[in-house]
Amino acid sequence: MDGEISGPELQTALDSDEKPLIVDIRNARQFERSHIPGSVNIPLAELPQRVETLRDADHVVTVCPHGKASVKAARLITSFEGFNGTVESLSCGITGWEGTTESEDMDAEESADAPF
Repeated sequence: MDGEISGPELQTALDSDEKPLIVDIRNARQFERSHIPGSVNIPLAELPQRVETLRDADHVVTVCPHGKASVKAARLITSFEGFNGTVESLSCGITGWEGTTESEDMDAEESADAPF
């Protein structure tokens, strides 16, 4: 693990040409409710089996609710033999993130197909 990144530092990175890959390790339901735009959801329990999918990322930022579990996730990614990039944990977690978030409103998507 290469350390922690603050919310403002992450926002600066997201505004640059070389955006980090944001890996949100919360469960799917929490992710659907609110997440940083462009992030991918890999719940912590699935990360050991899916870490290889991050092999080609140059910069990964892990995100959890409060910035604690994401440190463990960052360490796990760093320990993967096939990964050579930078890995940081969002220190404030999603609860302290002051940047833009988006949600996936599943009910609205389903009702869009309704005939009336």
